[in-house]
Amino acid sequence: MAASGALGTFRLPPLPTIREIIKLFKLQAAKQLSQNFLLDLRLTDKIVRKAGDLTNVYVYEVGPGPGGITRSILNAGVAELLVVEKDSRFLPGLQMLSDAAPGKLRIVHGDVLTFKVERAFPESLKRQWEDDPPNVHIIGNLPFNVSTPLIIKWLENVSQREGPFAYGRTQMTLTFQKEVAERLAASTGNKQRSRLSVMAQYLCHVQHVFTIPGRAFVPKPEVDVGVVHFTPLTQPKIEQPFKLVEKVVQHVFQFRRKYCHRGLGMLFPEAQRLERTGRLLQLADVDPTLRPGQLSVSHFKSLCDVYRRMCDEDPHLFAYNFREELKKNKRAGQEREADRESRSL
Repeated sequence: MAASGALGTFRLPPLPTIREIIKLFKLQAAKQLSQNFLLDLRLTDKIVRKAGDLTNVYVYEVGPGPGGITRSILNAGVAELLVVEKDSRFLPGLQMLSDAAPGKLRIVHGDVLTFKVERAFPESLKRQWEDDPPNVHIIGNLPFNVSTPLIIKWLENVSQREGPFAYGRTQMTLTFQKEVAERLAASTGNKQRSRLSVMAQYLCHVQHVFTIPGRAFVPKPEVDVGVVHFTPLTQPKIEQPFKLVEKVVQHVFQFRRKYCHRGLGMLFPEAQRLERTGRLLQLADVDPTLRPGQLSVSHFKSLCDVYRRMCDEDPHLFAYNFREELKKNKRAGQEREADRESRSL
């Protein structure tokens, strides 16, 4: 669909308020789906402004719910807005918006975790990865229960340049619990520094752009909400497979209050743990007494590069899982104990 300059002047006609839509269709936030509605259109407008100039842009909105952010996106003069909503209760209200914006709003009843957005927009929108970001943007007020698995899935997509990133360096503007937003953007040494900080920042420029007080939502969540903007980097700061980076980062942060050598040691079978951990840290030139939050992305780059070489030398190493070893040892101990008891009878 070709975008014309006139699209930028589009405004929705007068419509029932979001509060009235909720009443009209008897919509209630489902606690088990972590749903919270944002009713203040000044705040939804602010989220959309933080996404940048959306004039003639193709937008993918995840979890539109009763359509607050949806209205603000449509009023930003987009070429087309695609919304994916899992909860069928919201479809009639979204259809009302679609009728008010003919040809602008496409509604899909589906799950964002499985929806194939790489087939949703015109091929002509695709850009080279090194070019400026494409005219495609993701925006969403995410339910808390899917926000972390979804951003991890999308970060893996960024690393493989697939899914929403088949179009190029697609930008994202998303809501998270404030604490998660702070983790995503936390710098080295910050007390919120976590696995999420490293996984997001080695692939994207991450900004925690503003915080929305919990009282702005219905029902009011127990936490405030952070809005985070992501722009994929032209070059990842760690050039190793996503699953390898994820494994190293997860192991480091599982003992977040201990020195980093403690978590890194769990990458190796017990018999070789001490020697191999020492070798990894020495070759990566990382101080073993740094705590996880003190490690920079460049520390993680060195650790991942060395760990990759060690995995190449030992083809069984990457598959090693210390939790499986613990379970095996526990089972062996129980069997020995049962054997001793049977002999004493």
